[in-house]
Amino acid sequence: MAYPGAGAAVKAPAASLAASSSSSTRQVKLDKECELRVEVGETPLRFRLLNGTAEIFGTELPPEIWLTFPPRLKFAVFTWYGATVELNGTTETDYTADETPMVSYVNVHAVLDGRRSRTKASSADAPGSSQGPRVIVVGPTDSGKSTLSKMLLSWAAKQGWKPTFVDLDIGQGSITIPGCIAATPIEMPIDSVEGLPLEMALVYYFGHTTPSVNAELYKVLVKELAQTLERQFSGNAEARAAGMVINTMGWIEGVGYELLLHAIDTFNANIVLVIGQEKLCSMLKDVLKNKPNVDVVKLQKSGGVVSRNAKVRQKSRNYRIREYFYGLTNDLSPHSHIASFNDLFVYRIGGGPQAPRSALPIGAEPSADPTRLVLVTINRDLLHSVLAVSFAKEPDQIISSNVAGFICITDIDIQRKKITYLAPSAGDLPSKFLIVGSLTWLET
Repeated sequence: MAYPGAGAAVKAPAASLAASSSSSTRQVKLDKECELRVEVGETPLRFRLLNGTAEIFGTELPPEIWLTFPPRLKFAVFTWYGATVELNGTTETDYTADETPMVSYVNVHAVLDGRRSRTKASSADAPGSSQGPRVIVVGPTDSGKSTLSKMLLSWAAKQGWKPTFVDLDIGQGSITIPGCIAATPIEMPIDSVEGLPLEMALVYYFGHTTPSVNAELYKVLVKELAQTLERQFSGNAEARAAGMVINTMGWIEGVGYELLLHAIDTFNANIVLVIGQEKLCSMLKDVLKNKPNVDVVKLQKSGGVVSRNAKVRQKSRNYRIREYFYGLTNDLSPHSHIASFNDLFVYRIGGGPQAPRSALPIGAEPSADPTRLVLVTINRDLLHSVLAVSFAKEPDQIISSNVAGFICITDIDIQRKKITYLAPSAGDLPSKFLIVGSLTWLET
């Protein structure tokens, strides 16, 4: 086991060492409860564990095996008992730190582990009577929410549980491309390089990178995902006991705060982990005080969290979309297809008045219907749009249906009424119903 038990005390903070950028092959010795924080440069970085034990985001590193990390990736290697690692290649920066919140994080894991065991035991006596921990991780942008989520999932998987990861962060997207809310079962510790598994992901396409575009639609999709998972849990005691880890977006004020409360309520979360903000923690404790079964816990933000400006975040989104089509290391071969305008039906969700003025009270203005389906005329405006391929059999099922995957429009020939699109695989699309939002991607 690569981590101590629940009884470990939280370590007092200590100063981080200065950052440095370096290249070639070198070894780094890490002391007990220290971590090496790495930002990969513009070329891949090879990395291996020489001795001791260490982990990346909760997943133990195999000894003496070279791992290759792609350009621009950021990761941290933590050791509970001491380790020596070797790097081969160029880093943007790498430094060691002995100030980490890892002990408090693993203590949270131990509490969750206990709850899962109690739920499993009680389910044997009265099936369906109780549920495992449903943890929702909240905090401002760039506070380490997705990293903590991955750790809790990997630690749980290592103990033999199969928790469900729910990602509500449409701005970046941990499971699939940005603009989606998604969930996937985690059956093994998360791969340090490849990331989260996609094979069994349940994905709903919002189509935008901020909920402010259509907050009501965001809520509808969150509810659809929650209800689908609830149905799956009702027939699966193992998944119910393992529970969920829910990652959220960094918008925590105004409408963003309302959407957080909606997610807590919709998923019946019973543990709220607040990273790095006293005010949010206080507000949530106050508003949730009438729910005695919900625990609100404040956790320290890691000093290794990197703040990203809007330009960097946009670049990261583009990389995520490219990775969907080409793979993390360009190991996938997407296919270009041509289809007739008549073969595809493109819909936009939201827009258009709910009712004519004549049907409204005097003085009232018609408002846009957040869930209205609008059939989009195929024209040059769709060029470079990322479209979701819906599993819907009929148009009125589009909002309640999850999606099969994504295509990107690379050319539109108005005269010939032909559309060229990039798809991750060969063959026909599983559906003729497509969803468009504001997400675009230009292959460079």
